[in-house]
Amino acid sequence: MLSQPKQGNYFMLPNRSVGQARKRIGSEATDEYEIIIGPPKTLSSKRKIPLNDTAIKMIKDLRNEAYFGENSPLIPDENGKVLSPNQFSYRYAELIKACGLTKTGIHCLRHTFATVLVNGHEKSDGSRVSLPIKQVADLLGHTTTCITERYYVKREPKHLIGITDDFLL
Repeated sequence: MLSQPKQGNYFMLPNRSVGQARKRIGSEATDEYEIIIGPPKTLSSKRKIPLNDTAIKMIKDLRNEAYFGENSPLIPDENGKVLSPNQFSYRYAELIKACGLTKTGIHCLRHTFATVLVNGHEKSDGSRVSLPIKQVADLLGHTTTCITERYYVKREPKHLIGITDDFLL
């Protein structure tokens, strides 16, 4: 449910979220589930997400593979409709299994993304490139850095070695 790329490699997240709940008959829950499409849970959920060229290419590839119109989900069911959260999780688990990776939930990708951005990566010259925790929190849609620091980022102390070498203390 992402719109086409805008200037600067941004996608606007849709103004809706997808959930799943048991169907009800009066006050009684049934064994069937229904997909619930509604507004995002917070104001910060509605934001621009910058994407790199690889992500843009993958989205274009997905759109070429299964395109059901501008407002169709990025990863639709076989009819171009929204996948239920259970269907999406099942497809993700199958993909992880096919790749021979350790079974993990999709939310783990969000934690890994945050950790990699804060801890950074090493450039060819040996220096590190990383983002400040506030920018990572903004990308994740957190209004403060507290949640990002507490639950999302696993800091790597080894990346601190030599960090103050160029400072006159």
